[in-house]
Amino acid sequence: MAEQLNVEIRQTRGKRDCRRLRKVGSIPAVLYGHGQENVCLSVPAEQLKGLVQHGSRLADLTGAVNESAFIREVQWDTWGVDVLHVDFTRISAHEKVEVRVPLELRGEAPGVKQGGVVEQLIHDVELSCPASAIPEKIEVNINHLRLGDSVAVAELDLPNGATVLVSPEVVVVHCTEPVEAPEEEAAEAVSGEPEVIGAKEEEEQKTEKK
Repeated sequence: MAEQLNVEIRQTRGKRDCRRLRKVGSIPAVLYGHGQENVCLSVPAEQLKGLVQHGSRLADLTGAVNESAFIREVQWDTWGVDVLHVDFTRISAHEKVEVRVPLELRGEAPGVKQGGVVEQLIHDVELSCPASAIPEKIEVNINHLRLGDSVAVAELDLPNGATVLVSPEVVVVHCTEPVEAPEEEAAEAVSGEPEVIGAKEEEEQKTEKK
C-alpha cells in the first residue's frame, strides 16, 4: 500500500539552496516520467525517512502535485543516516516496475543439528512486479533445510504477478559441512616444544668459552 507524502514545489535548484532546504527539515526531490516535464519538489524529511526505513517504494504525492510515484533512487549521506535527495518516477498502480527486494531467512535448519552450517549466498533478488504489489522483503523458509540441502531462486514464494530477473537456478541458501580454518590446520601440524631464547644464548656462551 502506498504511503502519502506532502510535497511542495521547489523554486531553487543549486547545491547551496539544497543544503538550506535540508537544514529546515525538507529533502530536495525530482519527479519525472510518462513523457511529462520534470518537477522539482521538496519533501518533509521525517515523512520520507519513515517511508524509506519501512521499505516502501510506492508513494502517493499530495499537495503541490497529486500523483502516484515510485521511489527510483535515494541518495544518502556518507554515513547512511540522512537522506540527501530522492528521485520519483510517475507510475500507475498496475504498471510493472523492476525492483531489488531483500531476502530474509526464517526458521531453523535441521541440518545445523547434524553438524552443518547455514550459509546465505545472496541477500536480495531483482523482481519485475506490479507497483502495487512490491514486497518489503521475501521470507525464505529454512525449516526443511537438512545437511547438503539448498534453496534456489525458483523455490521463492513471490507476490502475485511477480517474476524474478535472475536465473531460477541461483542458490539462495544452503546447509553445508563446516570448513576447518587453515590457521587451525597449521597449528595442528606444528610439533615439538617452543625454543627458549635465553637457554639458547646461554648454551652459545658456554661453547665460546671452551
